Amino acid sequence: MTIWRLAAAFAGLGLSVLTTGNQNGIVDVPSNHSVDETVQRLKNILQSKGIALFAVIDHSGEAAKVGMKMRPTKLLIFGSPKAGTPLMLAAPSIAIDLPLKILVWEDPQENVWLSYNSPDYLKQRHGLPPDLVQNIAVVGPLAAEAAK
Repeated sequence: MTIWRLAAAFAGLGLSVLTTGNQNGIVDVPSNHSVDETVQRLKNILQSKGIALFAVIDHSGEAAKVGMKMRPTKLLIFGSPKAGTPLMLAAPSIAIDLPLKILVWEDPQENVWLSYNSPDYLKQRHGLPPDLVQNIAVVGPLAAEAAK
């Protein structure tokens, strides 16, 4: 799915998609919730779909531990060996981008965003076969569901 088809799909859900740059492959989706609420929604969605949540990294919490202030920022790392293994067999370099990740963060205007690597970008970056992109395309709908 191209970024433009993805944007159209999100528009149909009443969400907008913003890319932070044409070449970096990051998709940003605005959330209607705080960082903590968005993270909890995403955790619940992953659990309901049987997708393993491997880790939640609280970047802002870790910054606070060393006396530094950072806007709320949390990274969720999740996936499915059943979906990811065929990708790594076809293109071993994708292992650097797997498991999938969604970053939930707050900008200086206190807007909350979900950011993730575009499946099309990962396809191009690692030379994935087109038929396997569906294995990582779940990231967009997951972000959209958590954001609404």
